Amino acid sequence: MYEKKIPESHECGINATLKVLGGKWNALIIEYINLGVRRPSALSRAMSQASRRVINMALKELEAYGIIRKVDYYEVPLRVEYFLTPLGESLLPLIAAMEAWGHAHQQEIVPGYIMPASVICADEVKYGGAESGEK
Repeated sequence: MYEKKIPESHECGINATLKVLGGKWNALIIEYINLGVRRPSALSRAMSQASRRVINMALKELEAYGIIRKVDYYEVPLRVEYFLTPLGESLLPLIAAMEAWGHAHQQEIVPGYIMPASVICADEVKYGGAESGEK
């Protein structure tokens, strides 16, 4: 993992929260895993605007922080799934509050914003996951 040249301040809880959720895709990945999108390929389809490499890097980072855990199924073909840890589940109310705040203030933050046909919010996207028969 990248180490910053300027030491981080650990005196503020906001810094710890931003360390985990500060990545562009981290909150969405946590939300998708919570909704049952557990495989990297399904995450990639659900978050089509993020490259597979970026998603894999975020998964490794979240795993290193103890937010998610990786389960390898040694079958052919090899299957990997991610699950939230109790620490990761503790972030869900915060992510829900972020979503609510974003919807409430979208027009103020991005004037003239028009909701696109395909939305990347986890609760508004159709995705291929275990529930849809993906194997």
